[in-house]
Amino acid sequence: MHRAFIFTPAFGTTMTTFFPKELTQPTRCQGCQQSEPLNFDFSFAFQPIVDVESRRIFAHEALIRGPEGQGALSVLERVNDQNRYRFDQRCRTQAIANASALGMQEKLSINFLPNAVYRPELCIRSTLEAAQAHNFPLERLIFETVESEHMSNNKHLTHILREYRQFGFMTAIDDFGAGHSGLNLLADFQPDLIKLDMALIRNIDRDAVRQAIVRGIVSICTELNVRIIAEGIETSAERDCLRDHGIMLMQGYFFAKPAFNTLALIDTQTWGH
Repeated sequence: MHRAFIFTPAFGTTMTTFFPKELTQPTRCQGCQQSEPLNFDFSFAFQPIVDVESRRIFAHEALIRGPEGQGALSVLERVNDQNRYRFDQRCRTQAIANASALGMQEKLSINFLPNAVYRPELCIRSTLEAAQAHNFPLERLIFETVESEHMSNNKHLTHILREYRQFGFMTAIDDFGAGHSGLNLLADFQPDLIKLDMALIRNIDRDAVRQAIVRGIVSICTELNVRIIAEGIETSAERDCLRDHGIMLMQGYFFAKPAFNTLALIDTQTWGH
């Protein structure tokens, strides 16, 4: 029923991924077959996610940009029901190619559109092929989705996330707390990571209510073995408050802005003491 897919990444270990039998055939999922070809180009900026405890970069998030560095909206406004499948597929493969070309040694976090995944076990094929072609280890890939985007169909989303976990990818829910059903989603599936929405983070050092909410989320995630990333950090006071609450993975302009077609450098002073 399965065929082994074996490659040796540049990092020296041999990995084996098992494709469902139909993945070894030339057919693709219905959504990808029916989707229109893309008639626009795009690229990526990479923003680091840092571990303030180990003082190392944990991952880089691939953020969509126009071909000359234009904002994400200049690209996303061209995505529609007719081309979203091909767009989602190309985002994954191009992010992997760009990360490999830049010599990325850390994890790569890629956003995906749940509504652009017709059948996850088929739609993932091009991602696996890109990882093989660019010698990028599967366990260094994180797929994250925005909580507020997918609440209309939790069942489909959790199916996608479970399939991705079986392939060895890490999974993350972005902007946790921005939507209305985050806890329901967490009850159905426990991802490797959740990213706290920046609205919960802003001025948290001076907001007792936000601190109480974050303490509750930290308690739940600790029990469920889910790691938390705080995004949108802009001040050392926010960093220190979150660290005091047990959150060690952080992302935001305080550490580094997204770097277009390159990997951002971290000022060691931002790590704190």
